[in-house]
Amino acid sequence: MANRVTISPDKSAKSVKRPPASNGAGHAERERIFSLFRRWGFYEATLDPLGFFTPLKVPDLEGLSGEYAEEARRYYCGTVGVEFLHLPEIDRRNWIAERVEGPEFEVNQPKVLDRLVRADLFEQVLQTRYLGSKRFSLEGETALIPLLDSILDTAGELGGIDSVMAMSHRGRLNVMTHIASKPMHDVVAGFEDVDPRSVLGAGDVKYHVGATGIYTTSSGKPLNIHLVSNPSHLEAVDPVAMGRARAKLTRHGVRGPQIDRSSETLNKVWPIVMHGDAAFAGQGIWAETLNLADLRAYSVGGTIHIIVNNLIGFTTRPTQEHSSRYASSIALRQSVPIFHVNAEDPDAVVRVGRLAAECRAKFHSDVVIDLVGYRRHGHSEIDDPTITQPRLYERIRNHPQLWKIYAEHSGIDAAPITEAVKKEYEEEQRRAAKLTKIPLLRKLPDYWTPYNYGKYNPAFEVDTGLGHEKLAEITDGLIRTPAGFHVHPKIVKLLEQRSEMGHGRRPIDYGFAELLAFASLVLEGNPVRLTGQDSQRGTFNQRHAVLVDNQTEQEYLPLAHLSPDQAFCEVHNSSLSEAGCLGFEYGFSRDYPEGLILWEAQFGDFVNGAQVTVDQFISASEDKWGLPTGVVLLLPHGYEGQGPEHSSARIERFMQLAAEGNLNICQPSNAAQYFHLLRRQARRLWRKPLVVFTPKSMLRHPDACSTIEEFERPRFLTLVPDREVTDAHSILIASGKVGHELRAERRRRKDTTTAIFFLDQLYPLPKDEIAAALDAHPNAREIVWVQEEPANMGALFYVLPRLERIAQAKNLKVRSVKRSASASPATGSAKAHELEQKTLITLAFTTAPSA
Repeated sequence: MANRVTISPDKSAKSVKRPPASNGAGHAERERIFSLFRRWGFYEATLDPLGFFTPLKVPDLEGLSGEYAEEARRYYCGTVGVEFLHLPEIDRRNWIAERVEGPEFEVNQPKVLDRLVRADLFEQVLQTRYLGSKRFSLEGETALIPLLDSILDTAGELGGIDSVMAMSHRGRLNVMTHIASKPMHDVVAGFEDVDPRSVLGAGDVKYHVGATGIYTTSSGKPLNIHLVSNPSHLEAVDPVAMGRARAKLTRHGVRGPQIDRSSETLNKVWPIVMHGDAAFAGQGIWAETLNLADLRAYSVGGTIHIIVNNLIGFTTRPTQEHSSRYASSIALRQSVPIFHVNAEDPDAVVRVGRLAAECRAKFHSDVVIDLVGYRRHGHSEIDDPTITQPRLYERIRNHPQLWKIYAEHSGIDAAPITEAVKKEYEEEQRRAAKLTKIPLLRKLPDYWTPYNYGKYNPAFEVDTGLGHEKLAEITDGLIRTPAGFHVHPKIVKLLEQRSEMGHGRRPIDYGFAELLAFASLVLEGNPVRLTGQDSQRGTFNQRHAVLVDNQTEQEYLPLAHLSPDQAFCEVHNSSLSEAGCLGFEYGFSRDYPEGLILWEAQFGDFVNGAQVTVDQFISASEDKWGLPTGVVLLLPHGYEGQGPEHSSARIERFMQLAAEGNLNICQPSNAAQYFHLLRRQARRLWRKPLVVFTPKSMLRHPDACSTIEEFERPRFLTLVPDREVTDAHSILIASGKVGHELRAERRRRKDTTTAIFFLDQLYPLPKDEIAAALDAHPNAREIVWVQEEPANMGALFYVLPRLERIAQAKNLKVRSVKRSASASPATGSAKAHELEQKTLITLAFTTAPSA
């Protein structure tokens, strides 16, 4: 909430003086007045408990008086303000108006007081015992706890089974204790910092980790709570939580290859995301995630968003944070109602929670609750906020705690409650001090039981090859279309070619190799989900997983219609987003370990728009939080003269992130290798993120196509040796397209003394396979690492020193060929690129003087 905007009056509100009216006219007058308050009343609502953010007088409402105006003010200008007339759906507007203007349900005030006492005293115990430690207190916003109670109680009544929650650090420990139902001594154990050796170089701070638990509603129904781990990048968790919710909904709604999205299924999973006001207004990844809400590929049946609105961000005032009056205004871009509520009216907070939950359950769209309170301490408890907001914190210093205000308002004696809670929490703190190990606050779901993560074991490997007959059978299913489906003439030709590929009469290209892998997996029981920009067809016109009727534009996904007993398959075009969409697929993969979950960048370097997701979640979630994932990134890569932004997928960034076996980083050199790689990712029971640098110009190139026999061999080759040259003097090792260019140059030169290896797995580096391949060439004198990328990019910095250690044992020299170090990945000139590439290839075949 920020700038005091000036509002111009509507012409229809010029005069409110009317002659005495008949009953019909009276109804019309009431409706006229109520319409104005429904539209503008929220501006005059009293929302700030401290009184700094004062109601804004609206010209359209000035001068309105009498019975109707007073009644409308009670509904729309009290401690609740509702923004809903921007919704285009009249049934939703009417429904909200009826609920707001209808009778209020009775609030269980003793329960609310108990929860407020617990929330506040929890923070006070921590403040007293761990003075000087950061905890990011909820004080000033403790009404969040009864608000969540109200939402979850309603969710339980409406068929809820799971709730996926996301939030930043503020209030996380409180929510863990009172909503995820973790014992307080387990939650505060992080302050004791016991057994530091168990987390050397790993783990995370206590207010970032997630939790799982069981919340019991007022009626006794259990709800599974999944509080998602989150880094300090405040809104980065939003799409992750949405992806996890979608995966859980999918589990509840799978019907063979199809997925049920009925209201009954959607109400089984309740996503709730808590935001800070500054982050809600300012973080772009939140805007990307909000846009996903009603898209078929990403919908989760509606999310309840709670802005825990302190009217401040660190030291920054609202007027410096967002251009609109309200932090919530970004949600107005979509059909999302917004409920503003004063956090010091707990009864109103509880009623708004129920209203928001019922709205979500009925219309399956997002809802925003703007819970306006304050922050009792600084950004953290060791910060002094009086330096930047002296007036605000002078008022806060003298402001009573909410439970005391509510006890006086409700007339309930709080003394017995506070005494009992204090004793309980003091005992919990004593138990925490006796712990010798940091408790685990989360448990992986049962569907993770068959899967391994952590250190690699060769026993995890499985065969991935398929026989000729099976490939032919799969092919027939992939080229089959429904009766009456009008296939585009160009696609008719493509399907004919694919039929020849699958029956061994034509080499198989990357596009069809991928579909064969997907199809074989769903038939074996492994679901497949692929999303990305233009991924249904493929950026490079290579995939055509989804066929489009040439007359009706009806879509058909052959992968979803192979067998009644198959696993589900989804292939979706994503929105024009990287961070939001990749975060979503990471989240989905967290709750579908048996699935092959893939996100594809339109061009590989576009992944840099999702760098936070890669750095904070994909590469580090297992190390920080013990949370594995098997998500796959498909990143088109290759230097082909298309300029700085369409050449490099930034291999060096992923190589820099690689440590402790946290990633698999591969660049398959041919179609069969790609097939085996995808099948390996799904079929072996070991889950690690897979980063695949996929080709562009080589997608259909004859040199990268594979015979059907290569699909029958057992496994993916981490290193593809040279089978053409048997006694090499020089060995070139490359990865990706440049390896094919090197082989083409060797043919041109009629060179029979240079072997060329494809390094198809960059990490973990297959040292034993490299050593064995070198042993096959006892007369070799040198190893040359060749890459297209500049010297400061690509895999050079990682691979070269490791090759040198391998070569040293074999008395071999090692050198490298690469572009000169550059600030930009590639030249913007096609002719310059061609000159550079020719020079690079020539240098690779130029024997070093010392060799």
